[in-house]
Amino acid sequence: MSDLRIDRVETVLVDIPLRRAHRFARTGMEAQPVLYVFVRTAGGITGVGEGVVPGGPWWGGESVETMQVVIERYLAPLLVGRAVDDIAGIGRAMHDVVAANLYAKAAIEVALHDAWARCLDVPVHTLLGGLARRSVPVTWALGTEPAPAVVEEAHGKLEAGLHRSFKLKMGALDPAADVARICAVAEKLAGVAGVRVDLNARWDRLTSLTHLPRLAEAGVELVEQPVPGAEVDALAEINAALPIPVMADESLRTPADALRLATCRAADVYSLKTTKSGGLRATRAIAEIAAAAGIPCHGGTSIESPIGTAASLQLACASPAVTWGSELFGPLLMREEMLTRPLRYADGELHLPDGPGLGVELDPDAVRAWTRK
Repeated sequence: MSDLRIDRVETVLVDIPLRRAHRFARTGMEAQPVLYVFVRTAGGITGVGEGVVPGGPWWGGESVETMQVVIERYLAPLLVGRAVDDIAGIGRAMHDVVAANLYAKAAIEVALHDAWARCLDVPVHTLLGGLARRSVPVTWALGTEPAPAVVEEAHGKLEAGLHRSFKLKMGALDPAADVARICAVAEKLAGVAGVRVDLNARWDRLTSLTHLPRLAEAGVELVEQPVPGAEVDALAEINAALPIPVMADESLRTPADALRLATCRAADVYSLKTTKSGGLRATRAIAEIAAAAGIPCHGGTSIESPIGTAASLQLACASPAVTWGSELFGPLLMREEMLTRPLRYADGELHLPDGPGLGVELDPDAVRAWTRK
């Protein structure tokens, strides 16, 4: 086994153009900024992780720019000289120096797993306990555009055999108009595809209780995070009132959050994201709490590039609790391929790559082409 000591940590900021604009309740983007973190060992092995947020700091308070500063100035110096397999110890050291900043810490933690697994010549899922599956279904996220445009895009995906379920963003319009738009889409897709919605925490308790029952009647199969993350009691009340599952996202970042949500019966499904939770180990702990509580999990996305997507896929394939599919569509939304060999999407699912570490290799020419000047 090669020398595991870390001798260098580097970051590169890239802006990857998208195939189409992607819109959330509060913002939108035409390119996805991504921070790549490279952890190099004295034995010549390099692991890579990814810092990325969905559309900027509105979601979790971090941006790729803040991640780069925090990593280069405060976290990278902690890693040099330590072994890449000392993930728990490095995690404690990072926590002692920097509070929160889970997206930045996730980038480092994933890079450590990638490097350690490559040193052992095993895939990352081996370090996470082995395989529960080799692929996960992928739900395609549709934006906040009018119903005809959304339906047209969904039918195109269905006809191509790419996706069998769709998630629509809500929260940017007047609630009544937003509900009418979703109902129109659900009517057109009834019987041919699953329809889910994501409020991105934009409504309050009363608005949710007033309008969400109509979505359930229209055939929507799941509602994601209607109220702000801190409003767990309201989320629990909404969950109890609806005949369809409520999924927690903004309310779920840490294992402690997972325990509280389970105790309050605030969500029927958990959205797992290695990014928002600080890495693979914390996300695995959340999934284990969910499994103990009988709560299925879903592989969520922060619109990662193929590196972050591969990390989330390794976790999803290693976790028995991930039975509600995923939204690991990030690379499909990006106009440029960042890997030497693309991830394989087929039959509505994302398939686990073979090979050590994350199982993927960044294309250095693509990284150079899109590096922020």
